[in-house]
Amino acid sequence: MITTPRFITFEGGEGAGKSTQIRLLAAWLRDQGATVCLTREPGGSPAAELIRDLLLKGAVDRWLPISEALMLAAARADHIERTIRPALSRGEWVLCDRFYDSSIAYQGAGRGIGINKVKEIQKIAFGSMIPDLTFVLDLPVEIGLSRALAREGAKSDMEDRFERMDRSFHERLRHAFLEIAADEPGRCELINADSDINNLHTLIRNALARRFSS
Repeated sequence: MITTPRFITFEGGEGAGKSTQIRLLAAWLRDQGATVCLTREPGGSPAAELIRDLLLKGAVDRWLPISEALMLAAARADHIERTIRPALSRGEWVLCDRFYDSSIAYQGAGRGIGINKVKEIQKIAFGSMIPDLTFVLDLPVEIGLSRALAREGAKSDMEDRFERMDRSFHERLRHAFLEIAADEPGRCELINADSDINNLHTLIRNALARRFSS
């Protein structure tokens, strides 16, 4: 039985299925009687959602990589103070679709700023806020991009700026997420996302139970 509320994040490249799996886990936890705060990044608070709109739409070269990193850090600081910490204080589970690992992978590795520089920016912006558990959903780049392309027809807001970046960018992303999972096995659970939705949900629930059941 899992009783203590936790802060859990979902990470991975484009098309990995994070948004679907986080919604399924939230629904399952609520079925167990838990109160769940389901949130996302970029965004998760009114001000951070405005920054999300700037970052995810428009031309691929709309922003310099350093500008992205700074805007994301600003959005994350607001998100933490206005959404995440208050929810945890209320005794709620917090499930977040992306968190600081995405900045390390996307801006640090993918956009070439450097992982240490991104970590420095984040430390200045919000200090330390470490998830209890991070699910890293991994699958080959070509499969992820194919999935992302297939879902574009359902999008009305076209938040696809990063999806349109070149293949080498997405390969760097995948490598960075795999390195994060390997470097922090105590926090990260690597999940092979090249599977059907129900099987992934079972894997995630089992991992949660293995790590946190009393």
